Amino acid sequence: MARYTEPIMKRCKALGLEPAVLGVFKKSKRNPKKSNRKKSEYAQQLQEKQKAKFVYGVNEKQFRNLYARAERMSGQTGWNLLKLLELRFDNVVYRMGFARTRAEARQLIVHGHFLLNGEKATIPSMTLEVGDQVNVKQRSRQNGFFAS
Repeated sequence: MARYTEPIMKRCKALGLEPAVLGVFKKSKRNPKKSNRKKSEYAQQLQEKQKAKFVYGVNEKQFRNLYARAERMSGQTGWNLLKLLELRFDNVVYRMGFARTRAEARQLIVHGHFLLNGEKATIPSMTLEVGDQVNVKQRSRQNGFFAS
């Protein structure tokens, strides 16, 4: 699977994001370059799409499939897309506070530390539904990572 390997600070600076959004609490010592040129509508839309993909750790094909699902749902497509991104298993684990970053949450899921509705789940891209129960495995609770 393709993974994003560029330095996080560099990508945050290019997209105009605060690194804290991704769970990175470092400050850049460099001054950002400000451009006086106005971005076109397409450039603004592309940048917002890239921000969403980068923040949620989703590849282009996954993003395209999520967009297609959001389009088929009733309501506004943009809100539906955000809802689908927020309901991903890795994002739910991150929001619950088990991991400091979404990448860390993804790794914890792949390593099999979580149960979804009482069964082992190792796919971070799973879409959860309201009412699903996410628990840390009993054996993993003894691990120092989950001690607190």
